Amino acid sequence: MKAFQYTRATTQQSAIDAIAKPGTKIIAGGTNLIDLMKRGVIAPDKLVDINQLPLNSISVNKLGHLHIGALALNSAVAEANLVKDLQPLLAMALNAGASPQLRNMATVGGNMMQRTRCAYFYDTTMPCNKREPGSGCGAIGGYNRMHAIFGASDKCIAVHPSDMCVALAALDATVTVSGRKGQRLIPFTEFHRLPGEHPEMDNTLAAGELITGISIPNNNFAKNSYYLKIRDRQSYAFALTSVAAALEISNGTIKQSRLAMGGVAHKPWRLFDAEKALIGKPATEESFKQAAEIAMQGAKAYEYNKFKLKLAPATLVEALKHAAGLV
Repeated sequence: MKAFQYTRATTQQSAIDAIAKPGTKIIAGGTNLIDLMKRGVIAPDKLVDINQLPLNSISVNKLGHLHIGALALNSAVAEANLVKDLQPLLAMALNAGASPQLRNMATVGGNMMQRTRCAYFYDTTMPCNKREPGSGCGAIGGYNRMHAIFGASDKCIAVHPSDMCVALAALDATVTVSGRKGQRLIPFTEFHRLPGEHPEMDNTLAAGELITGISIPNNNFAKNSYYLKIRDRQSYAFALTSVAAALEISNGTIKQSRLAMGGVAHKPWRLFDAEKALIGKPATEESFKQAAEIAMQGAKAYEYNKFKLKLAPATLVEALKHAAGLV
C-alpha cells in the first residue's frame, strides 16, 4: 500500500477545503475504501477522516421528511424506530446488505459512494475502463455472470453493489451535498451515473463536494413495502438481482407504486414505466406479471448472465406479491 497522509476534519468547511485538493479521499467507516487501497485499485495521497462531524442524526425535518445524516451507521438506520415506522423498505434493504459487522461500521454516505465489486475492477492485472480509462473492459468478453442487463455501454458492464441505494432510489430520496459554492440537492435517481463513455465517473458529485445527508419524502407505502434480494448465499453476498417494491393500495386497487432493481445496472435501476403500468390496476399476480414484462424492455444479457433475463422479472413479481400481502 502506498504511504499516505492522514488528518481529521473538525468542521464541515475544513473537510470541504481538504477534499478539493487532488489525491485526497474522505474516510468514514472505510469498509470499501481500505479494501481498494490494499488491492492497489486506488492510491490516495491523503485521507481526511470526517467521523467527528455532526452528521449522524436520524430525524424528521421541518417538511415532515425523514432526514438521515451521511455519517449515520447502516446498522443504526436499519434499527431506528423512525425508519422502521416511516420507511420500512429502507430498513429491509439495509438488513439485506453485507454482514452485521460491516453494517456496524459502514455509513450512509459511504454506502452511496462505494464502488463496483466487479472482479475485473479489483484485479489490477486485468483491463478495466473504470479503474484505468481506455484500457478496455475485461468483463464484456470474460466471466460476466454478475454483470448488467440494463444501461451498460461498450466501455463497462459493471453493476452497482448497494442494497440501501436501491431502496432510496425507489423512495424518491434526495441527497444533500455541500461544497465551496454552497449547498445543493440531488434527486437520488440522478446521483449515480450510467457508464456511457466515462465509467470511471460513478456519480454526479462535483469536485470538492461532501455528502451531508439524505431525505425521504412522506408516502403511504409503509404497509405495503418489500425488499427481495436473490444471491448465491444467505449472507455477505451481493445481489444477482434485487427489487425494492412499494405500493399504496386502496380496496385492492393500486393507487401508487415505486419500483427499483439492484444487481442489474451501473446504478440503482428505477422502473418508471412499470410503476405507471400498475396504477389503477388490481393488486394481483397477473398485474404484477404484466408490469414485469414492461420492466424488462431493453434488457440485454451477456454470455454468462442470460439467466438474469428470467430471474429479474421473477424477482420483481415475487417482491410485489410480498408487498401486496399475497404471500
